[in-house]
Amino acid sequence: MTIQKKPSSSILIHVPAKNNKLLDQALEKINNNKEITTLWNVINVNAIERLRMSDHGSVHFQIVANIALRLLRILVKNKVTPSIVKDFNLTNDHAELVVLLASLLHDTGMSINRDGHEEFSLFITNNLLRELLDFLPIEEKTIVISEVLHAVINHRSGGRPLTIEGGIVRVADALDMSQGRSRIPFEAGKVDIYSLSALAIDEVNISEGKEKPILVQIYMNNSSGIFQIDELLKSKLKDSGIEQYLQIEAYSSSPTDKQLVKEYRL
Repeated sequence: MTIQKKPSSSILIHVPAKNNKLLDQALEKINNNKEITTLWNVINVNAIERLRMSDHGSVHFQIVANIALRLLRILVKNKVTPSIVKDFNLTNDHAELVVLLASLLHDTGMSINRDGHEEFSLFITNNLLRELLDFLPIEEKTIVISEVLHAVINHRSGGRPLTIEGGIVRVADALDMSQGRSRIPFEAGKVDIYSLSALAIDEVNISEGKEKPILVQIYMNNSSGIFQIDELLKSKLKDSGIEQYLQIEAYSSSPTDKQLVKEYRL
């Protein structure tokens, strides 16, 4: 029996490895793992077709992975030491491996159920990682798996990651907020503050800041996008453990909403 694939299951994951051989090895295994691509397909069926939510397939995971690596690399450049380096004397390459894997696998539990998916993601991801990381020595493998699972469980509402890497994944997940994320539920008829406010986000730009290591600039086409920032991003940033390193700025370009909010800082 041949199962028709959704578009998300055919997309290969691409991130800038920047000579990190651990990322190269992990990506090769992930992009050739039918179980993972099938899980992403199942997740998107649950998210888009059954729950009328935004994309939660490989597109979302690739965006989160790229954001997370961008955040981590800026922090490292600004002398912030990743937890896996500080606590286990591993390398920045291992830290990048942790944020990559957690970014790509944090929602695997949605293949089972949306409610409680963070907990379900733990045992699915744990099983996947034991095969994906077979190129690592057992001690390194055990540490990386533990750190990935810590990041996965702490992307949930109310999560309080104890690691820099976990905080990065938590925030990166929230920063995937541009309007394409809500177009699917909106066009399917789901009109609420979540879909409308997400449609207001045109672009999210992440760069090295001057006042703080990371500057996140969010460009909106109308002021309803403030809901995404003040209610959703703010809650993910709180207790992430990296909030002190980020400056969030939002700008509205709408000429028709009376310019209630031209600029907003979090």
